[in-house]
Amino acid sequence: MRLINEDIRAMKYHFNEIEAKWQQYWAENQTFRAENHSEKPKYYVLDMFPYPSGAGLHVGHPLGYIASDIYARYKRHKGFNVLHPMGYDSFGLPAEQYAIQTGQHPAITTQANIKRYREQLDKIGFSFDWSREVRTSDPNYYKWTQWIFIQLFESWYCTEHNSALPISELVKIFETFGNKTVNAICDETVEPFTAEEWNALSWKEQQEILLKYRLTYLAETEVNWCPALGTVLANDEIVNGVSERGGHPVVRKKMTQWSMRITAYAQRLLDGLDTIDWPQPLKDSQTNWIGRSEGAHVEFFVKDTEDKIAVFTTRPDTIFGVSFMTLAPEHELVAKITTPEQKEAVEAYVEATSKRSERERMADVKTISGVFTGAYAEHPFTKEPIPIWIGDYVLASYGTGAVMAVPCGDQRDYDFAKHYNIEIPNIFEGVDISEEAFADKENTIIANSDFINGLNYKEATTKVIEKLEAIGQGKGKINYRLRDAVFSRQRYWGEPFPVYYVDGVPKMIEAKHLPIQLPEVEKYLPTETGEPPLGNATVWAWDTENNIVVENDKIDHKTIFPLELNTMPGWAGSSYYFNRYMDADNQEAFVSKEAVDYWQDVDLYIGGSEHATGHLLYARFWQQFLFDRGFLPVEEFAKKLINQGMILGTSSYVHIIEPRFIDPEDGATTGSYEFHALIGENLVDFYKQNVRKFRDYFGGTEETQERVLRGFAENELEYFNLLVNSFKSIAKKYGYELPTNDIFPVRRVSMNIEYVENQKLKESSAKDALRFTRTQNIIFDGNNELTLSPEVEKMSKSKYNVVNPDDICEDYGADTLRMYEMFLGPLEQAKPWNTAGITGVHSFLKKLWKLYIDDNGVRFDDSEPTKDNLKTLHKTIKKVEEDIENFSFNTSVSTFMICTNELTAQKCTSKAILEPLAILISPYAPHIAEELWQQLGHSESIATANFPTFEEKHLVESSKEYPISFNGKMRFKLELPLDMSKEDIEAAVMAHEKTQAQLQGRTPKKVIVVPGKIVNVVG
Repeated sequence: MRLINEDIRAMKYHFNEIEAKWQQYWAENQTFRAENHSEKPKYYVLDMFPYPSGAGLHVGHPLGYIASDIYARYKRHKGFNVLHPMGYDSFGLPAEQYAIQTGQHPAITTQANIKRYREQLDKIGFSFDWSREVRTSDPNYYKWTQWIFIQLFESWYCTEHNSALPISELVKIFETFGNKTVNAICDETVEPFTAEEWNALSWKEQQEILLKYRLTYLAETEVNWCPALGTVLANDEIVNGVSERGGHPVVRKKMTQWSMRITAYAQRLLDGLDTIDWPQPLKDSQTNWIGRSEGAHVEFFVKDTEDKIAVFTTRPDTIFGVSFMTLAPEHELVAKITTPEQKEAVEAYVEATSKRSERERMADVKTISGVFTGAYAEHPFTKEPIPIWIGDYVLASYGTGAVMAVPCGDQRDYDFAKHYNIEIPNIFEGVDISEEAFADKENTIIANSDFINGLNYKEATTKVIEKLEAIGQGKGKINYRLRDAVFSRQRYWGEPFPVYYVDGVPKMIEAKHLPIQLPEVEKYLPTETGEPPLGNATVWAWDTENNIVVENDKIDHKTIFPLELNTMPGWAGSSYYFNRYMDADNQEAFVSKEAVDYWQDVDLYIGGSEHATGHLLYARFWQQFLFDRGFLPVEEFAKKLINQGMILGTSSYVHIIEPRFIDPEDGATTGSYEFHALIGENLVDFYKQNVRKFRDYFGGTEETQERVLRGFAENELEYFNLLVNSFKSIAKKYGYELPTNDIFPVRRVSMNIEYVENQKLKESSAKDALRFTRTQNIIFDGNNELTLSPEVEKMSKSKYNVVNPDDICEDYGADTLRMYEMFLGPLEQAKPWNTAGITGVHSFLKKLWKLYIDDNGVRFDDSEPTKDNLKTLHKTIKKVEEDIENFSFNTSVSTFMICTNELTAQKCTSKAILEPLAILISPYAPHIAEELWQQLGHSESIATANFPTFEEKHLVESSKEYPISFNGKMRFKLELPLDMSKEDIEAAVMAHEKTQAQLQGRTPKKVIVVPGKIVNVVG
């Protein structure tokens, strides 16, 4: 066994070689492989797995991974069996868009991207258990996504048991009792039936009813359709009315889609938030998204028809204040009840609204718009006619898609009524509504409201609900803002549904025949007839006799049937991957009982807060469902969640000015991209501040020009002349006359930060900058410089402010990158990246190395540690352990720096100090720690070492260094025990040789002793 590396190269801190060496060692020895059987306590640390984009990682991506890795390594040192896996959320639109553009199969693109990600992740030295890697696009993985979908299809939600149950149990109830005694979450369109009526139905009719109970079901729903992407988008995939990916327009349209009945779990999703240690802002986001409210379900009859309009209101006490009703433009009754006179206006309004996303409509609180349908509803109590309008502030996906408008009690209804001159009856006692609505329900006394006059909000609400129930036009109800989740996507690169259709009715493929793999297609676009991309497949039919996928032309609707053409959404595979990691190689179950009973749940989950109402909500829903069905032992998948902040990039913006010149041939004003010039921030500001003077100068006589020049101070005149001469030079370059007196447009564009240094354009990069911005001219300032505008913002490829971690690892090492990212600030906060600041951390690691090994070889020995050595070590142990437990990783880095400085000053060489220090720093800087550990004589990885134990006794002071003064002037210091008496202190001081030298035989007048502080000899 080689205890100490005598190779001269080890005397220097060759971080590239050290890191490559230990990364290879970890891979070959599977150092971080977790076992599903261990006597150690378990600890499961998880990162939100990434989508492998073509751009690879930038320095912002590893922030959360580094934090989780520090904690995972720390827990191993503390004696835990740690599961710390990694994989890839590898289905996604970017790979499909690339396939559409190039014809390259998304699997090829995805594989190349994953290879790049893996290389980058390995370089940073993460302690991932790669033996458990999952990829959502791997058929061996999405086999279980399909299996879970089948379980959802074969389940219903019983409100009596407050749990999902097998659909087979519901069928038995129908066969025996009908549905009148069933308490279930189901479609509101379900009609009551007896057992006899059920048993008399055809198979197809029974299946259509069961679809209204299943936890995943087919229904015609209003969706966000993106024509450019050819797919449905979730609300969280839309930003400012366009697709988040690509910025394409999105419209609302009705389509038959698979949906997940997540609403069945609305209350449990709310209640579960109290049982998990997640950030409060994220909990608040989910609470608001679920949106629980109590009120009443009210039905209004449409006059002269048999139709009814159902509304949910949290203020049934205001029902006598209803003066109009508003339907969402997409409401199913709009076309039916609109009168011929209003048909054209209504249809135009509906068409315009379809081009706005729900989020855009919700955010637009200023615009007031709507159209009268010409129809009237009937008030449940007064029987008075109520005009029915449509308005885009009402959403079809929220509530019933209709509101009873009470303008005296709701400001938006008030503004709408004022705008369209609709009556505003006052139903509040002693309240003035001439200027605004009155919305203070707690101080409400009802008036002008028949049987509830004089009652307060609560009393009136109870009375109204009683009356509505008595006349059969309403009931008390708890409502949720949460809508069922649309689960279909009209794209290729996603999980295929395990579904085929018999007479239009969906049937599940048996689980033993999974996975149903994606077919090959020639084109990744929708078909010419508008079907999803899977409609291009020629082998996409299900043979029920042989249980295989066969050619479409064999479909006979007897034994061979068409398969589902949609694919699952991106969130499907990420809704259970944390459970799959527990037993990633299991081919018989998505996770074995043995594995899940051991690992249970995620102990620490780290990821971005942007997933609050997407992945994190859907994952909780699937977890609770799988718990109900007995597949999992716990209801919540992650005990603790931390949202890491964002590492921000510093973008550099340059301005482009677009001068306009006079054509010498015809005297016309002309502008061309050839005239465009890069211009610095200082010159742009000057131009904007003095644009009128520039116009006067270029459009004026010589006298006017002289007057303009006299109006400038000397320093301003330099800028003015520089710009004027630059504009003239550009004009001359292209054969044009002097500039016109137009205002020259100025725009700001991102500059690639590779061409920038200290927010100045690099002299060597001028040509690159011109090519990059597609301009042909640069206007330098008086110092022959181009000053750019810095802006700290999200690190993004589109902002050209991305810093590649590979470059940092190459130049400074992965340990430096890891420690610097932690040093930037608290984990949860956003912080700007500054490459210049990384040198301080790198210098610290070199200093740490020299504490163990210098130019002459190893420095450590078996010498006994001094008291100062022990004090420094144990205060470091205490602080680092506290910091890691509190996820305050940034302050630990400072602690390591202080410790290294103190031990260096103490000339510490004791292995008794340096060994535990190497363990302390190993979670943060594992490569250097491993190398130093080996140099200290250990043959096993430092990952197996126990975390040092803090001993309080080393921080307890037992002595005091007293300043010894003579007539108030300190002459020397003397260390004495803290428990020494006043008399003994005086005796020790007087007996000291330095005291004798100071006194030179004189007897002092007195000796002042303050124990624990000072000694002053007077006289």
